[in-house]
Amino acid sequence: MKKPIRVVVAKPGLDGHDRGAKVVARALRDAGMEVIYTGLHQTPEMIVETAIQEDADVIGLSLLSGAHMTLFKDVVDLLKKKKVDGVLVIGGGIIPDEDSQALKKVGLAGVFGPGTHTDDIIKFIRENVRR
Repeated sequence: MKKPIRVVVAKPGLDGHDRGAKVVARALRDAGMEVIYTGLHQTPEMIVETAIQEDADVIGLSLLSGAHMTLFKDVVDLLKKKKVDGVLVIGGGIIPDEDSQALKKVGLAGVFGPGTHTDDIIKFIRENVRR
C-alpha cells in the first residue's frame, strides 16, 4: 500500500487568522493526505523541526499579516541549512503577485491566493511532491 502524502500546515508569525489554513488542511485530509496542523504563532524553526520530526513531504504556509517575504523565506533557508531535501514548500494568504514571483525565486514551489479552489492545491501537491 502506498504511503499517504504528509503535509505540515503552519501559520508562521503573529498572524491570528487561521480559518483558511483549517479549510485547506481539511481538504487535504479529505483527499487522503496526512495533515499535521501546527496551529497559530509558529516560528520558522518550529515549523521546520515539525516537518523533520513528522517526515513531511510538504510544508504549507499560510499568512495574512504581510510578513510572508521574511517568514516564508526563513522556512526555506532553514530547510537548506539543515540539509532537508525533497520537502515541497507552498504558501498561501494575502500575497501580491509580484511577491509571489519573488517567493518562487527563493524556493517556494507554489503560492496560492484568496479564492484558489482547494482542488487546485491538492492537484498541485500530487503533481509536484517528490516521493
